[in-house]
Amino acid sequence: MTGKEVRALKDEEIQHELGKLRAKLFSLRSSSVTEKVEDVSRFEKVKRDIARLLTERRSRELASEQG
Repeated sequence: MTGKEVRALKDEEIQHELGKLRAKLFSLRSSSVTEKVEDVSRFEKVKRDIARLLTERRSRELASEQG
């Protein structure tokens, strides 16, 4: 997910995506305990996507407070 894609999402869609990505991260962590994960870079990618969504959500909160 890129920054442009994140900015194009609505607030409800951001919340939905955050939930999906957090569940995916949990699933990756669980599978890493029980079995070997083939692509460990997926952890970093999912965490970065979560950070992008949280950053956009916070910037919208700040913009609504100021405007």
